[in-house]
Amino acid sequence: MINVLILNCLKKSQIKKSPLTFFDFKTILMNMEGIMNNFKIEERKLGRSGIVVRYIGIGLWGIGGDMWGKTDDNESLEAIEKALELGINFFDTSDVYGNGHSEELLGKAMKGRRDRFIVATKIGWKNFDGDKKVSAYDTIDKLIKGVEENLKRLNTDYIDIIQNHINFREPNMEIFLEGFQKLEKQGKVRAYGVSTSDFEYLKEFNKDEKCATLQIDYSILNRTAEKDIFPYCIEHNIGVIVRGALAMGILTGKFTKDTQFGEGDFRQNWQKNPEEREIFYKDLETVEKLKPLAKNKTLAELAIQFVLSHPAVSVVIPGAKNKKQVEMNLKAAYLPPLTKEELEQINSIVPPGGGRKIWPA
Repeated sequence: MINVLILNCLKKSQIKKSPLTFFDFKTILMNMEGIMNNFKIEERKLGRSGIVVRYIGIGLWGIGGDMWGKTDDNESLEAIEKALELGINFFDTSDVYGNGHSEELLGKAMKGRRDRFIVATKIGWKNFDGDKKVSAYDTIDKLIKGVEENLKRLNTDYIDIIQNHINFREPNMEIFLEGFQKLEKQGKVRAYGVSTSDFEYLKEFNKDEKCATLQIDYSILNRTAEKDIFPYCIEHNIGVIVRGALAMGILTGKFTKDTQFGEGDFRQNWQKNPEEREIFYKDLETVEKLKPLAKNKTLAELAIQFVLSHPAVSVVIPGAKNKKQVEMNLKAAYLPPLTKEELEQINSIVPPGGGRKIWPA
């Protein structure tokens, strides 16, 4: 595994190579971090926004500290610092991640160097009326005020990508569209998008051909977007931001039927709820079939590589709460693309367009 990483880092970072002696090899191992820092991650465009991002970013839901177990703010800031150090420039957050704490931490990390960050955040779920299924943003002024709160927490005067976080058509959708477009004209956002896996809703949100991005759950276990959504995004120049590439950790291959999740981790329901437990166990069976395909790499790296192999995908945003997780997520970028044979083997286990929606939005 480490041999493959080293050779590909050497190749992609354009470091001059000569036959390696044992001592050369040992020196490379000792300086692996330097080699990783010298490596440049592939860049892709975020659809019609024209914004260029490195194709592996970082999802910051976990550092909010309210749904993924215990977090440490210092470790979270170290994770962001490590991401920057290794060449990541795309950071995704939301107003509801830790009730805004995730945004605040990102704002703290950006201080004095805003130009190194491409920031995507979201709005929509705060004070959502679950009974009436309607958002609190029933006027453009309210929406703009809400985005200004995003800006304040992020400690910045503009957001690169603002996203509607609500994953279905609700009465105030037009408000979001008009409000986002007004914010674009004001220079407070560079582009806008939506987070959903509902194809009909995506088409409505893009009815005027101004939606720049789609954020969606996509992984080996959830290939449903391949049927209609990804072809539509390619045709309409919508950049795809993929979350859930590791299926909330399932595709790391580390979970078993005996896995217990810590206090404050919503995945506890996978064991407590009989229906969710049955689905979790079925996913684990699929993972066991996938494990033999991860040759010279981890299953997580295979999973991230798979997502990046689809032409519709602009960037994948695996979550990370500490710098070790950032380093692990990024290793997939140092490996050669999956071969046709590897993709066919994955297809034989989870067919194109198959799998299940791991997360509705």
